Amino acid sequence: MLHNAAIVTIVVTIALAFAGYLVTFFSARMLARRRDKLRLVNRRLNEFYGPLYVASQAGNIAYRALLDKQGKEQCHPILDSEMKEWMLWMTTIFTPLNDIRERIIIEKAYLIVEEQMPQCLLDFVTHVVGYKAVLAKWAEGDLGERRSSIGWPPEFDGYVERSYAFLKAEQTRLMHGAVWRAWHRVFREKGK
Repeated sequence: MLHNAAIVTIVVTIALAFAGYLVTFFSARMLARRRDKLRLVNRRLNEFYGPLYVASQAGNIAYRALLDKQGKEQCHPILDSEMKEWMLWMTTIFTPLNDIRERIIIEKAYLIVEEQMPQCLLDFVTHVVGYKAVLAKWAEGDLGERRSSIGWPPEFDGYVERSYAFLKAEQTRLMHGAVWRAWHRVFREKGK
């Protein structure tokens, strides 16, 4: 009888040790995956979507400020009396911001969330390229063209904003476990 108890004790000890090993192994794997995902999310935010979002917000604020200054709802048509102001804003504000966004999209395209390049990003780059031709003509004194022949992609700003918000939420989720989120939610609700 004592012999059977010793065998059971040994088997249970080995089973518990093995179970402990499995828990440690899978826990370490889960933490490594979580760390890798967080690293990728942080890169996407720091190198692509964050700078793209800030430059887009700044461009939108500047564009609305110009429209308010001119008392308009949209920039076109650009009247002869507005051309000097339009050229100033294009060359000193809009083009530098567009160049930043274009460079981010071209140089950091590998960080996009989707498997395929979103069409609105391609459309944005072609819009910027169209303005480069317009600015070159302006530099030569030809003011016949006032805008890029390739229009602003209407989905661009929404895409950038949604992607940035999604990644910020994902970053928070990965940085903080379920217990922290539940605790935070409870105390945030009590503070309201």
